[in-house]
Amino acid sequence: MSSKAYILVLISLVLIFGAGYTGGDKNVPESTMLWGGKAFAAPAQGNDGAKLKTLDDIADKRVGVFTGTVHDAFVAQNYPQAKIFRYDTTADMILSLKTNRIDVAMLDYISAKVILNNPGNSDIGILTADALSLPLGIGFNKNNPDLREKFNNFLKKIKSDGTFDEMYNRWFENDPEKAVMPEIANNGTGQKIILGVAVADLPYVAVMNGQYVGFDIEMLKRFAAHEGLPMEIITMEFSSLIAALSSGKVDMIADGIAITEERSKQINFSDSYIDGKSVFLALKKNIASYEDEQADAAATASFLQKIADSFHNNLIREKRYLLIVDGLKITALISMVAVVFGTLLGALVCFMRMSKNRILVDISRFYISIMRGTPVLVLLMIVFYVVFASVNVNPVFAAIIAFGANFAAYVSEMFRTSIESVDKGQKEAGIAAGFTKVQAFIYIIMPQALRHVLPVYKGEFISLVKMTSVVGYIAVQDLTKASDIIRSRTYDAFFPLIMVAVLYFLLSWLLALILDYIGIRTDPKRKRRTRLQQV
Repeated sequence: MSSKAYILVLISLVLIFGAGYTGGDKNVPESTMLWGGKAFAAPAQGNDGAKLKTLDDIADKRVGVFTGTVHDAFVAQNYPQAKIFRYDTTADMILSLKTNRIDVAMLDYISAKVILNNPGNSDIGILTADALSLPLGIGFNKNNPDLREKFNNFLKKIKSDGTFDEMYNRWFENDPEKAVMPEIANNGTGQKIILGVAVADLPYVAVMNGQYVGFDIEMLKRFAAHEGLPMEIITMEFSSLIAALSSGKVDMIADGIAITEERSKQINFSDSYIDGKSVFLALKKNIASYEDEQADAAATASFLQKIADSFHNNLIREKRYLLIVDGLKITALISMVAVVFGTLLGALVCFMRMSKNRILVDISRFYISIMRGTPVLVLLMIVFYVVFASVNVNPVFAAIIAFGANFAAYVSEMFRTSIESVDKGQKEAGIAAGFTKVQAFIYIIMPQALRHVLPVYKGEFISLVKMTSVVGYIAVQDLTKASDIIRSRTYDAFFPLIMVAVLYFLLSWLLALILDYIGIRTDPKRKRRTRLQQV
């Protein structure tokens, strides 16, 4: 199939899957009991039918939870027969619920209300209100108690002067989707502090119009301005927040994080600023309390209208296209620099591998074995959290080192086999004709080896581009992470993913064309034909 055909197929997928869903309301039953000393909704006596009535009814169901949250431990402890499914984004969990891959999903109550207000989620309802209640706090590194103390003092101040109540009304009492983030000037000249967030959901942290917004963001921006400390915000996976804070990569973490005994062993928490409540969501058709509710009439829209709505919602609204543009730049930067670094390092490892020095050969073999046998995601985490543990390094730089080192291991073996495929007699003939060993390699061996290595090199290059999609684990906002952020706002499972797939394809296709051009230009046979034609 031609490249044009591939593009047409991918564009067709965008058009087919680009449309969203339609949206609704909810009812709330409730009761309470305790888990770990905290209140949560109490199950009543069993369900005698297929419909979900109480928490008892999820005992043997498929339950979706957000990776790294207290919900995981809560479900495992209270419902050991339930099958737990862990998700890195709320959008994925909601999609799994709507497509019957899970039976219930456990989420923060306020975030759940935002989800249910989305027009595409009218088929989802709340099974319980306040299934779990835990205090929320801001996380601080144990080696920086002064910063935590300053925040606690600031928290007391804004609670006493009414600022906290104003913020609470803006983000919790009213619709957080309509909240306007106030301008908070920060002309501080003190030491910069780094805040790590997951950009999970409103009302805590989200990205709107290219800016971080939410209750936690506003509170910490006010804190940084009050203390005269410039603040940088970086995005990472929720499950990586505590690891990043413990290793000193960030100074604070926030995103509706519950204070638990286990987490407190690794990091320090601020005083609680609010009690976070959690609920279970399920499809309304599976909840007994929604049995008599009339289904909303589905609004009929034309195919083109659905496409236009998805395009506007995922790209134009809140300037979400800026996330894609910035993510594409980061992906391209990491890919290109990692390839250059990996190629140079691979050439060095190849030289060591082909050396007559036994020590150099053993070192190169060990390096190749380690790089080939370690998953690139694990290598990425080791580089960022272990190798550069005591160094305040830019995560993009860490990603370049990790991917470049991995690429070098494969490239070195490509170079070695390509060089060895050239007949040794040609080198000897070149030396006999007056070339030095270096000249013979550059002018005789390398052009032929390059022709052999380029097809394999091209494939490995494209693989590297696709592997960069995991850099979100170390707080790099690449193309894939940008789509996750968009999906956390739109809950559209298809359009952002298909759009990113198309962009990855186009990027890989463009790079492949460039390498094909280089291969054509360096082909010795083509050069000879060109010289003969000129004669």
